[in-house]
Amino acid sequence: MPASPAPAPLTDEQSGLLTRLTDGLDGAGLWWISGYAAGLARAQAPAARMATSLATTAVLPAADATPASPLTIVYGSQTGNARRVAEKLAAQAEAAGAVVRLLRADAYPTRELKDEKQLYIVISTQGEGDPPDDSIALVEFIRGRRAPKLPQLRYAVLGLGDSSYPQFCEMGRVLDERLAELGATRLFERGEADLDIDSVATPWLERAVDEARAMARGAAPAHSATVTPLRPLQSGPAHDRDRPFQAELLASHPLSASSGLRSPRGRDVRHFELSLEGSGLHYQPGDALGVWPRNPPALIDEVLATLKLDGDTAVAASGEERPLRDWLDGRRELTRLSRPFLAAHAERCGDAGLQAMLQPDRRADLARLFDELQVIDLLRRHPAGWDAAGLVAALRPMAPRLYSIASSQKHVGDEVHLTVAHVEYDFDGRTRWGTASNFLARAGEGARLPVYIEPNERFRLPADPDRDIIMVGPGTGVAPFRAFVQERTETAAGGRNWLFFGNPHFRTDFLYQLEWQRAIRDGRLHRLDLAFSRDKEKSPHVDAQGVAGDSHRKIYVQRRLREQGRAIYDWLENGAHFYVCGAIAMGKDVHAALLDVIATHGGQSREDAEDYLGRLQQQGRYARDVY
Repeated sequence: MPASPAPAPLTDEQSGLLTRLTDGLDGAGLWWISGYAAGLARAQAPAARMATSLATTAVLPAADATPASPLTIVYGSQTGNARRVAEKLAAQAEAAGAVVRLLRADAYPTRELKDEKQLYIVISTQGEGDPPDDSIALVEFIRGRRAPKLPQLRYAVLGLGDSSYPQFCEMGRVLDERLAELGATRLFERGEADLDIDSVATPWLERAVDEARAMARGAAPAHSATVTPLRPLQSGPAHDRDRPFQAELLASHPLSASSGLRSPRGRDVRHFELSLEGSGLHYQPGDALGVWPRNPPALIDEVLATLKLDGDTAVAASGEERPLRDWLDGRRELTRLSRPFLAAHAERCGDAGLQAMLQPDRRADLARLFDELQVIDLLRRHPAGWDAAGLVAALRPMAPRLYSIASSQKHVGDEVHLTVAHVEYDFDGRTRWGTASNFLARAGEGARLPVYIEPNERFRLPADPDRDIIMVGPGTGVAPFRAFVQERTETAAGGRNWLFFGNPHFRTDFLYQLEWQRAIRDGRLHRLDLAFSRDKEKSPHVDAQGVAGDSHRKIYVQRRLREQGRAIYDWLENGAHFYVCGAIAMGKDVHAALLDVIATHGGQSREDAEDYLGRLQQQGRYARDVY
């Protein structure tokens, strides 16, 4: 939209350039520009300093105004939760009068930390106490020997995590304690939010905004500022995490030969197609679809029967009253244990063994327990009395599940496709399920499912369509790469596409086999390397010229990477982007293999190879979507 008349110190030409630059950017993009501009301003003489705001406004101090020190908010996010909280904090802090810049962790210039005065960090923890991919470099810098002393810094940390993992909110703890070690002043205690984020994040944000308001008043400019909109605010999508779209399920069919049969965890893989018609939702390859699931009815019945509770009992919680069965249906987690529920149950049943599991030196045992048991298994093995209200209060609120989107919207139109491993297995003689995968599997065609789009800015195709891409996606990790190849075909991208795919068996687990074979024949996929870890026959390597392969040992994608190391390194040296999607453990193995490839074929030391890979990450040429 046309800009308002340019206020000094912008010329008409500069105002036009700024309008073109910001046109079409989403909130994250605008915030990045804001932070970048604030960083540049800090390098200028004090009289020239200025900041930009979240609401696409320019804040222009009077000539003799004394500028306040900006409040920097840095977030590290794997699934978008930390980003959402940080954006909310930034908006509230600006409304309270603070000059704010918001930066994703990988965009934060670490050289500025030594001069930082006010800093809030919102960071999630993934896996076994690991940082989000976008925060690896920042966390290593702060923890490392190059980190500066910070006596001038005042800070606060909010950690986000999942208490079903033993090292809950580990990254928040690490950064909070390290900043204190470096001499910074903690403004208030660290927050540690579980999947029911708001219960901790809301009071933490209130405290953070109060501190921001106080800091802003302490450095208030001598004269009021002028606020001039560059362009009107753009409304967000009509449907999001809190307002999901009811998408019609158009199709559901098996991808693995064992689909529809009881099989080991994750071996029943299915393809789903949902309609987004009328939603106004748009997505890009690399984004995820959030699904709000409901628990399996048979599991709800088993919990009620085990605890001898009536599903019709009215329970008031979270400001509303509904029957117990409704709470257990779609508002409370039943397939994931959490530390708070385990602690509450251990106290009720008086089991010293369970209580000991919560001690810091029992993390490995606790991890195994969380991996093995669901809520019902704990209730059956360690009986204890629960009343309806107490149960609802102790169980963790239901959280949406995110699935990498397996389609390009340019190719499928108003549809979105998913590749989902249906979790259904036997445990102690009873059937157990995964919440969302079972919810999808139970839904018949025509069913309406609550969904939303979760953008993933860290996992994008190259802006230059002539760049080559290397994709590593074993199992259901292949989903986003189906979208990548579709998108590159629709846009006639000139770069080559190379896929590494692995699974247990060639005959039963070669997901999208016919599609990949057609893509090879049509020249849309230029190389395909396969690793089937449980087959005794040869695991083939496929490219446009033919098929080759040899080995009777278990083959994983990381071995294929090492075998093709020379070609991979050559592709990287010529500007290729490298992508990994799948389980966290696989991601670590692939990372180690990639370091070996760089060290071996680049003639580099291990340390130099790590620096090389770090530069690829900073350039956006090494991207991971691991879970």
